[in-house]
Amino acid sequence: MSQKAKSWLLVVAALAGTWLIHHGAGAELIPPQPTAAQAFAGGPGLQPGSPVAEPLKPSAPVRIRIPSIRVDAPMMRLGLGADGSLDVPPAGNRNVAGWYRDGTPPGSRGSAIVAGHVDNAQGPSVFYNLGTLQKGSTVEVVRQDGRTAVFSLDAIEVYESKNFPDKRVYGASPYASLRLITCGGGFSKTTGYQGNVVAYAHLTEVR
Repeated sequence: MSQKAKSWLLVVAALAGTWLIHHGAGAELIPPQPTAAQAFAGGPGLQPGSPVAEPLKPSAPVRIRIPSIRVDAPMMRLGLGADGSLDVPPAGNRNVAGWYRDGTPPGSRGSAIVAGHVDNAQGPSVFYNLGTLQKGSTVEVVRQDGRTAVFSLDAIEVYESKNFPDKRVYGASPYASLRLITCGGGFSKTTGYQGNVVAYAHLTEVR
């Protein structure tokens, strides 16, 4: 496993929410999880007939929008902490997502990783409804160069932390790919979320 993948796994673990713990929430308040129908049918890859846009030159993202789940949030750069793990967005800010500033910017060739909290002590956070996305859903990333990279969802899957497929999530891509990550899976009042929800998308349009 690469150092980059190890760092992201630590980040994903840190995204575990505290809201359900503090409120003693029941199962009805656990964030929505993706259905099997939204997973890859025959392994990672593009949906048949899906258009693929040419990758853009690197430019930092400034905002992410996911219309179908009403996400409209600023984006921040994330660096590495003293222990080598990636920092996470501030837990107290419910409406912000982050990307690794030394990684692939969304819209450029490769796999861009964007992380967001599922909840915090105040309630649902930016990626709370990520698990409700469906294949073909649109993700828009506004960039510093004034362009908006539009992605189409290929699949969304949920993984147990102990079986997290780092190569599948962080592996190289020949086109502009996007991975959205938050916490999910089962929930324990003692240890928090037991896994992660990962949405896979690729660039289909540039505005």
